[in-house]
Amino acid sequence: MKKLFINICLVLFTISYFNGVNVHAQEKTDSIANVAIDSQAKEVINVAFGTQNKEDVLGAVSTVNMSDLLKKNYQTFPLDGIRSFVAGYNGNIWGQGFLVLVDGVPRNVMDLNATEIESVTVLKGANAVVLYGSKAAKGAILITTKRGEVHPMTIEARVNTGMYVPKSYPKYLGAASYMNLYNEACDNDDKEHLYKDETIYNTATGVNPYKYPDIDFFSSDYLRKAYNKTDATVEIAGGDEKTQYYTNFGMSYNNDLVNYGEQSKNHDLNFNMRGNVDMQLTEWLSAKTNAHVIYNNNYIGRGNFWGSSATLRPNWFNPLIPIDMIDPNNTNLQTTIANSNNVIDGKYLLGGKNDLQTNAFADMLAAGYIRYKDRVFQFDVSATADLSGITQGLSFTNSFSIDYNSFYSEAYKQSYRTYAPVWSNMNGEDMIIDLAKYGDDGSATNEMIGDSRYMQTITFYSQLNYARTFNNTHNVTGNIIGWGFQYRNSVDADHEGSDYHSFCNANLGMQLAYNYNHKYYIDFSGAFIHSAQFAEGNREAFSPTVTLGWRLSDEEFLNDVSFIDNLKLTASYAKLNQDIDIQDGDDSYYLYQGYYSDNSYFNWRDGTMGGAIGVLSKRGSNPGLDFVSREEIRVGLEGALLENKVLFDINYFNQVTDGLLTQGASTLYPSYFERWDYSFLPYVNYNKDKRTGLDFSVSYNNNLGDLKYQIGFVGMLYDSEAIKRDEVYDEDYLYREGKPLDASFGYICEGFFTDDMDVANHATQTFGGGDVKAGDLKYKDVNNDNTIDYRDQVELGKYGSPFTYGINLTLQYKNWTLFAMGHGQSGAIGYKNSNYYWVYGNRKYSEEVLGRWTPETASTATYPRLTTMSNTNNFQNSTFWKYKNNRFDLAKIQVTYDLPKKMFNENSLLSQLSVYFSGQNLLTISKERKLMEMNVGSAPQCRFYNIGIKAAF
Repeated sequence: MKKLFINICLVLFTISYFNGVNVHAQEKTDSIANVAIDSQAKEVINVAFGTQNKEDVLGAVSTVNMSDLLKKNYQTFPLDGIRSFVAGYNGNIWGQGFLVLVDGVPRNVMDLNATEIESVTVLKGANAVVLYGSKAAKGAILITTKRGEVHPMTIEARVNTGMYVPKSYPKYLGAASYMNLYNEACDNDDKEHLYKDETIYNTATGVNPYKYPDIDFFSSDYLRKAYNKTDATVEIAGGDEKTQYYTNFGMSYNNDLVNYGEQSKNHDLNFNMRGNVDMQLTEWLSAKTNAHVIYNNNYIGRGNFWGSSATLRPNWFNPLIPIDMIDPNNTNLQTTIANSNNVIDGKYLLGGKNDLQTNAFADMLAAGYIRYKDRVFQFDVSATADLSGITQGLSFTNSFSIDYNSFYSEAYKQSYRTYAPVWSNMNGEDMIIDLAKYGDDGSATNEMIGDSRYMQTITFYSQLNYARTFNNTHNVTGNIIGWGFQYRNSVDADHEGSDYHSFCNANLGMQLAYNYNHKYYIDFSGAFIHSAQFAEGNREAFSPTVTLGWRLSDEEFLNDVSFIDNLKLTASYAKLNQDIDIQDGDDSYYLYQGYYSDNSYFNWRDGTMGGAIGVLSKRGSNPGLDFVSREEIRVGLEGALLENKVLFDINYFNQVTDGLLTQGASTLYPSYFERWDYSFLPYVNYNKDKRTGLDFSVSYNNNLGDLKYQIGFVGMLYDSEAIKRDEVYDEDYLYREGKPLDASFGYICEGFFTDDMDVANHATQTFGGGDVKAGDLKYKDVNNDNTIDYRDQVELGKYGSPFTYGINLTLQYKNWTLFAMGHGQSGAIGYKNSNYYWVYGNRKYSEEVLGRWTPETASTATYPRLTTMSNTNNFQNSTFWKYKNNRFDLAKIQVTYDLPKKMFNENSLLSQLSVYFSGQNLLTISKERKLMEMNVGSAPQCRFYNIGIKAAF
């Protein structure tokens, strides 16, 4: 590998030197100057380790100019809405994950604010990402921050404030309804009623909510109607020929929906500062340096409010016990009140129950809080040397970065006592005559340091560049790049839970490209990669790509086609090697090694030893474990029509991922290699996947008088297949091989059992914690073996959408701009399988159970019979719970008004002023809208209404 690297350098240097000698005079005065002039007039986009004129990019690369987008669509998160602009991206790239690089450094996209960003570029094709080596082999997103320019200092300030308004909350039954239906479930299970009629009546009438509780988590007792977010940003930029600078100062604040106890103080307060500087140190040496500092501060009261909202039954207890209803003549009880550390508002003690001695409400009122502190420092520096003194077009760049992230919490935690009241009726009034006590009031007075993490990322690259044009026709480029990064996570001072091995990437990339008059293109790019995730001898691999391009619009046979402005066809072949999928949970290193465990005990029969520690194999060794490959064929077509009013870009991709890990014993190893307590099975490269698809984008822009309009539509058709799997099944339809990677399997539901005879005549259903009865779901015996088990699962659909799309619209009339965007999906399925829908045992009842099966509603029932048992027969993924996941989301609408420029003259403090109003996450169009807009066990989805103002000085 070292010899090959040296040979490549020598060849590149020799070619550039002799070409430089032969045409030096002509190129220096004509070609280089013309290239410089042309490049200023052409759109330049970011690609791997550099920039490129958009007309010369060979496909599968999409870019969004964030700086321009923010003028009509203010946002804070950098990737918000880009699925409405970028074909093939819908949270992943062509069905796979991706590596995010900020100014060339692997970084967390959550650390960025959109106002800092100049552009976002999505690299989809293998030929576009190969230079980044193994860790970007599935795709990459390049985020480039803003830089200064040669002009006097400018200042832009922006302030926003808005309200998050919940879309919906889960609808659970009140306490009286719950108790009535639970008694019905008892009837179904042949049990006595748990709740007395008197208790249900008193709960329904609300005579004493402390004795007969009816908790509604989503009432104004606990929640605000909306919560606020406010942010402000100041950007300063400018510079002269020697130095250009860009600075961004920002802050944001938001509170929370919960308005109870310590959680009423929940908030996030964040600050960030960025400084980017470009310097021309000498005529031949330039440098860049970037620094970014982030202070994130979060305050959270203790208590799992949202989690409890999905599980805590409304009648189970009351979180508050009124002191004025405690027997005033009971000395012991009065002493208890006097000695309590937690008398809430001077009126209440903390309520509890034997099985809820601590609970979310008491936590919020008495347990304390957590202050999270997140500090980020990012620094990178690079220098570029113009080596045209050696040969024209030659340059060298060296870059280094180091990022630190420290996270810790300052917490106050207090133990507390809860009470369960004993009620009695005294002289016709309810009174508490005794209190059951659980736990003790603590006496902590100091904060403590809780979680702590420390992360460090080091990145470097060195790049030898050659770019030259000969005779204004022959364009040659060549690059040799050494790139690597290392990420390390330390959890605490003792390194307990820290990364055992750093997450790292190292590769040597090379690129040789030629185009004839921007008409015919050829590009060869590759990477020599190294990975410590394999045994010695298997740690290196080469990833080659070849790309061809042909601008058909420059051919004579299209010269007379007036409506075609540009038409370019590209095709590429690639075989990338990667170690991303060498993973087992959190482990990715040393998987080629077997290991033994001494966590086993045996009862020896040769003496008095009753039990002794034994050693068992847990995994076998495979020193031949190797890289996973992505073999890809891609064909692209891009063009411009009707005087560039219509722009389109289409990419077809066919990629096969081979060598994915498996540890199965179905066909590769004898079954006795593995048992429940030992395994000699190693990881092997065996599984094989295929992904195919077509992504496309088309936009149209025009104007009608003063009205300018632009509409864009992007989409992707996607399919996948598990080509190879290690599996053995009794029935052909059970095999995952040959099925889509996102295939979803479940049972075919044939309706409800009608009566005991129907149950007796049907195949035996083997899952569930109780007997199957009338009103339970009946499943099809697919293999006709008279037993319903996993062998009767069939493919019911895909959980990944085969068609995804996005749309964006801009209307501009004089000083007014209307922007809207949305995105959608179709063809996928989901299951109504949260505990909002799957209710059994002592789970909380939602509105869904109102359609339950009873003998009287057998013909109209929409829900199985109720049960108090842990009977999961009815709660399996099946056609009964399946729904189509088709949806369209109106993601954003913004109206912007730019005050007329004539209002600002040379003596004005302001040079520009804009006001805008926007709404985000406004609408979901779907047959299952209710389900899609409702969160269960977590904070609700919200619409966001914002008003902002932007001023330039």
